[in-house]
Amino acid sequence: MLRSPRVVRRPESSDRGLPGSPARLLPTPAGTPFTFCYALVLVATSLYAEYGDPATVSALLRGSSTDVAHLAVAPMLVLVASALWVAGGLASPLAVVFLFVLTALERRIGAWRAAGVFLGGHVVATLATEIPVGLLVAAGQLPGSSLHRLDYGISFGLLASVGALAGLFAPVPRAVVLGWVSVVLLGNLLAFEDPLADAGHLLALLVGVASLPVVRRGAYSEEPCG
Repeated sequence: MLRSPRVVRRPESSDRGLPGSPARLLPTPAGTPFTFCYALVLVATSLYAEYGDPATVSALLRGSSTDVAHLAVAPMLVLVASALWVAGGLASPLAVVFLFVLTALERRIGAWRAAGVFLGGHVVATLATEIPVGLLVAAGQLPGSSLHRLDYGISFGLLASVGALAGLFAPVPRAVVLGWVSVVLLGNLLAFEDPLADAGHLLALLVGVASLPVVRRGAYSEEPCG
């Protein structure tokens, strides 16, 4: 009985890096356009946050915050603007993890799906943590000051990407990665230093895991067929 040849999906754009080469760990304009362009934006905003006029930087960060007050007035604007900054700047571990995770994910599932996972985690986790705050303030369970908080950065989208990328691993490394990340996030939540953000981080990871059916359908192998 003859078997039909196995079809291997290829990336939508060409990239000169060889499979498995160290160069493929970093984003490139051809191979990972979403990650590459997004990284340039984050570098620019991080440098401005470091060296720009402090008063202007402070005003921009406050205006980019996805707190309830800003979401109620300009939800689309702040959802986009808040993802243009890295909390802690380029020295933050998040910046390094962003490069490797997003590059690996985009090389496996393509630019559009990678962007969808990242933005989906960012938006869902943000709304799921901020809307209850607004409802509790309206019910008199929280003070009005809870509507105003400084909340920006790439952590929600990044954790969703981690969840999606782990889903493409073999069962054992997938369980190790998701288990380790979950333990760290639960530890942060139990420490109760920033429960709203920490709850959002766990939710963002779950968003990435929940996207696995779509992610796997779009995944391609970088190894040639045997």
